[in-house]
Amino acid sequence: MEALSVKSSGLLPWCLALLCAASVQANAETQDFKVSDIRVEGLQRVSAGTVFAELPLRVGQTVDTQALSDAAKKVFKSGLFDDLKLARDHDVLIVKVQERPMLSALDIEGNQKVSTDDLKAGLKQTGLEEGQVFRRSTLEKIQLELERMYHAQGRYNASITTDVEKMPRNQVKVSIQINEGTVATIKRINIVGNHAFDNDTLLGRFELEEDSPWSLFSSADQYSREKLTGDLEKLRSWYLDRGYLRFSIESTQVSISPDKQDIYITVNVHEGDRYKVSQVDLAGDLILDKSKLEPLIALQAGQTFSRSLMTASSEAIRQRLGAEGYTYANVNGAPNIDDEKKEVAIRFVVDPGRRHYVRQISFRGNVTTQDEVLRREMTQMEGGWASTDKIQQSKANLERLGYFKTVNVETHKVPGRSDQIDVDYNVEEQASGSISASVGYSQSSGIIYGAQLSQRNFLGTGNTVSVGANKSDYRTSYNFNYYNPYYTIDGISRGYDVFYRKTNYDETDVSNFATDTYGANVTYGYPISNDTRLSLSLGFDETRIRAEEIGGAIAVQEITEFTDEYGDDFWAWKATGRWTQNRLNKGVLATAGSYQTVSLEVAVPGSDYTFYKLNYRGQKYFPIAQDWSLKFRTDLGYGAGFGDYKRLPFYENYYSGGLGSVRGYESNTLGPRGTPSAAARADGEDGDPFGGNILAEGSIELIFPLPFVEDQSSMQTTLFLDGGTVFSDDCYDVSTDCSSGISGDELRFSTGIGLTWLTALGPLTFSVAKALNPDDEDETQFFQFSLGQTF
Repeated sequence: MEALSVKSSGLLPWCLALLCAASVQANAETQDFKVSDIRVEGLQRVSAGTVFAELPLRVGQTVDTQALSDAAKKVFKSGLFDDLKLARDHDVLIVKVQERPMLSALDIEGNQKVSTDDLKAGLKQTGLEEGQVFRRSTLEKIQLELERMYHAQGRYNASITTDVEKMPRNQVKVSIQINEGTVATIKRINIVGNHAFDNDTLLGRFELEEDSPWSLFSSADQYSREKLTGDLEKLRSWYLDRGYLRFSIESTQVSISPDKQDIYITVNVHEGDRYKVSQVDLAGDLILDKSKLEPLIALQAGQTFSRSLMTASSEAIRQRLGAEGYTYANVNGAPNIDDEKKEVAIRFVVDPGRRHYVRQISFRGNVTTQDEVLRREMTQMEGGWASTDKIQQSKANLERLGYFKTVNVETHKVPGRSDQIDVDYNVEEQASGSISASVGYSQSSGIIYGAQLSQRNFLGTGNTVSVGANKSDYRTSYNFNYYNPYYTIDGISRGYDVFYRKTNYDETDVSNFATDTYGANVTYGYPISNDTRLSLSLGFDETRIRAEEIGGAIAVQEITEFTDEYGDDFWAWKATGRWTQNRLNKGVLATAGSYQTVSLEVAVPGSDYTFYKLNYRGQKYFPIAQDWSLKFRTDLGYGAGFGDYKRLPFYENYYSGGLGSVRGYESNTLGPRGTPSAAARADGEDGDPFGGNILAEGSIELIFPLPFVEDQSSMQTTLFLDGGTVFSDDCYDVSTDCSSGISGDELRFSTGIGLTWLTALGPLTFSVAKALNPDDEDETQFFQFSLGQTF
């Protein structure tokens, strides 16, 4: 019998070193022969079919030494065997194998920072899994990889030990013992060679920090090669932005203490001299006149050179060309350095490329919202030349809708066409409807409950539908609203509003009167620019003060005076004009941009009581860092009668206090108070909030991210300072405690923290506020919240 053999003892090292190139030892006397049969011996778990599938020899084939050698190599490369021999019994080829052991158990101990399940999942991907063939080479690679993983976390004294225990029936048990060690911290960061700026100034730019007591709250003192690379680039940018064109980092040394606990970083720099700009010019195919491009350049002759300003100038010119359809324009700032004069001449070379046109605009991710709703917000049109400004403006329009959590846009060149692109908008929808319910109790109002169903994107059409009902011991109200922002294709909007309110103060200790109010209106809006609209609302309402319930011992005297003079039933024809400008970056939880609206509501002649109300509301956001912004809010209002009527009717008064107003004070409780009757005053009763015809409110808010929360897109936290109240410029004759006009001493202020969170249960808003200067009669409220259930 003649034999060819491949053994693991000689082959395995070759496999590791020479990419599994097996060596085969052959009997020199082996002769060519025709295979009449093939037998496989030594199999336990591996099937014969697996061997035949790998063996490139077949019955009836004539083989020689080279063919047998190649066949042995191929079978051995399957990795299933520790030893393999090819033998010949006359014309029968015998394949003798010794299978590799099977991994019967895998134990991992000592790991805390990485879970056992996660480790086993990673080991499975590398081929180390219970029930599979065990390869020692795989285990050795895994051991090195685990050590590298822990070293990347700064745990340089981590160690991994493995043990392989033989088990019966050619099986093994592998134990991995992990000593995770401790995180090494940065003991010292030294910058050597700096003269223009001190170490504190330069290290203040670094993300990495030296170990300090504050390190308990961050990981900045833990070394990371990636972080150091980023910090070195920040250092380089710091100098290049301040004119040091020849600045260089000569070397960087990172050393670790013998106990592998402390890390020392030394950065050697060469500052060089500071350079100034000698001249700036434009070259290349400018497309546009120089007079339109030169104002975009932030660097001028005589200034200190700044790489960031040069880059920003190139980007500004590129964006300006992109607005003209040259989407892939290249603008490169080329500095020409004069080392003798310490000057640099900058030339911006413009290559506009071809003007591109938009072939197709597509949308992805809008499961509920119809494509038409998104497409009508596009200022970039299909078939038109591609404008980067219009593409981004279209993105901003989608974000302002408030239907989407995120909006991303991508452009792609059309294959085979050098002048066309496709534009893809990817959106992630968020709940745009809500069902809110409330239940409460107060001594004056009793049980209060209500429900509101609102959908700002009704059935994905972009229309708003709202139905609400509220009821308490003294008030019942119903309302229905419908709004279509695109009543016409040109963007003219139309909306309807129907409401009914019934208020009966007979059930309270405030005063003995009741009102019934119902009305309806229709509103049309017209866009005068991409972010500005004009709207006109026409409608009517009737307010009836039920006279039979007035005049009791505890009636509010201002109301009695009003009804004695003007009656108790008021029909009003109302016209409201509104100007709105919306430049916010998002429809919900904005962090940048501005919003302002001015409205004039007039009860026109022909009404039972003519009056007007002029209102202004504005918001302005100033981003100051990533996820940090300052917000300023202003709310102003003034109302008065005209014609035969001198004052605003009391049922149209402004009120102040509560969420969305001056937090820390109970809703609608600030400002002038009514005058109780003499009998009520004798019983020790004070006046209750009566409202006023002048509203003045404002707030300053610092928007900041919550720590340890990765996704801030559905959450907004603020530190705020609120201020405001309502005033009256015309006191009733019966009023005993009324100061007409505006007085700064009457303003109320509060400060605190607020949170708005778009939760799975609905939008949650709450505030914890401290009233700063409450009066004895003011009603304060430390904690306020509202919650609705979204769907």
